[in-house]
Amino acid sequence: MLEIIRTNDVVILSLAQSLMKDAGIHCMIADQSMSVLEGSLGLLPRRLLVDEERAEEARRILTDAGLEAELRS
Repeated sequence: MLEIIRTNDVVILSLAQSLMKDAGIHCMIADQSMSVLEGSLGLLPRRLLVDEERAEEARRILTDAGLEAELRS
């Protein structure tokens, strides 16, 4: 799996995850349960991971949705 987004913004993650689901791209949100350790303050970023072979397609979809500023290099 390849990280394509790292953010504290749960709305962005939710949107990105929904876009991946609609496109049939398997993804997962990593570090989601870390919020328990931080007391749900939103200090630790969560990561959107996608299958490496579909990463470029995922990047195009997210760029088309206006999330290009959130993409990791």
